[in-house]
Amino acid sequence: MEITFYLAAAVAIVSTILVITRYNLIHALLYLVVSFLAISVIFFVLGAPFMAALEIIIYAGAIVVLIIFVIMMLNLTHEDVQHEKEWLKPGIWIGPAILSFVLLGELFYIFTAADSPSYQGQPVEAKAVGLSLFGPYILGVELSGMLLMAGIVGAYHLGRQKRKVIHRFLEGAEG
Repeated sequence: MEITFYLAAAVAIVSTILVITRYNLIHALLYLVVSFLAISVIFFVLGAPFMAALEIIIYAGAIVVLIIFVIMMLNLTHEDVQHEKEWLKPGIWIGPAILSFVLLGELFYIFTAADSPSYQGQPVEAKAVGLSLFGPYILGVELSGMLLMAGIVGAYHLGRQKRKVIHRFLEGAEG
């Protein structure tokens, strides 16, 4: 079972490096989703299936919603539509797809292996996580919420159209 941990950790490291090195935002977000999926496999292997599910639902799901918001907030032109068609080429999505298939193979191995509960950790239940999040870690939860809100406001600020301001003496000269 250790090999699944190290393989998932390697996938997480590779995909995180690719998130940092990609110039295109959509490519980086695809690798970020793979990184979150790899981290959820690590949580599952370590005996925290509830945290693995939260990692997938909150982080990977939130990234997909973020992609939709970015596409909706940006004013797409005909050139952008052509760029979007280029994103569907296999050279773009084959890397995240291969890493995702590695993670899927790991999960298949974990569920079908004869000695699947080989980890020594104690499973963490949802009630304990909830009591921790709204108890001693409430400050961390609030700070994460504010950080996510700052990210949404920043994405909106970067994506909005800027109005062209022309001095009143130059308005007559242009028209």
